[in-house]
Amino acid sequence: MESYNVQRMPRKVVKRAGEVAAPRAERVDEIVRRLRAMYPRPVVSLDFRTPWELLAATILAAQSTDARVNMVTRDLFAKYPTVGDIARADTAELEQDIRTTGYFRSKAKSLQGAANVILKEHGGEVPQTLEQLVELPGVGRKTANVVLGNAFGKSVGIVVDTHVTRVSQRLALTSHSDPVKIEQDLMEIIPKREWVKFAHRVILHGRAICIARKPLCGDCLLNEVCPSAREPRL
Repeated sequence: MESYNVQRMPRKVVKRAGEVAAPRAERVDEIVRRLRAMYPRPVVSLDFRTPWELLAATILAAQSTDARVNMVTRDLFAKYPTVGDIARADTAELEQDIRTTGYFRSKAKSLQGAANVILKEHGGEVPQTLEQLVELPGVGRKTANVVLGNAFGKSVGIVVDTHVTRVSQRLALTSHSDPVKIEQDLMEIIPKREWVKFAHRVILHGRAICIARKPLCGDCLLNEVCPSAREPRL
């Protein structure tokens, strides 16, 4: 959990009736500014050294925790250091190597499927476009955005996970529950230069403060610009 120590910020935006559905630019700017102050140096919490390791770790992170994945990949990448090693691995043995991340059979299939496509169609290198990445087995927009933003420094989209979904809804930045529609809503109002770090900051905030069951609104520096602060519902 990342901590922060920021002085109370002056209230600049007063929410009036009817403003929740269409967030005004100044409110969005204030949200971005406060998140930046709270989490000045956000980074992806998955451990990796290469784009392939980040891709593999992100595939394993589905329905698991980053902490658990980091424990697994520490040994996994030592045992299978290259894309080719994963592709050639005994599937049953690979399944056992990643068993504790959950859904290990489907994840092993995705890892080996992605590795084989990368070897055959991309010369052993992880592709650097969203279109190519989402064609890999087990890779959707979320995983592709994680890899592009953190391995290649490319702002192509915004990562939408359960934390981003929950916090964005509570902040009235979106009314959707579908990740693709949420991403589209956020991309329209968040400056592109902020896309990668905005997602990291929201994820950190969702883990530390805006938790699912009982958000800590009294400790939240976004409460003055959050419609849900007084009566959290989501």
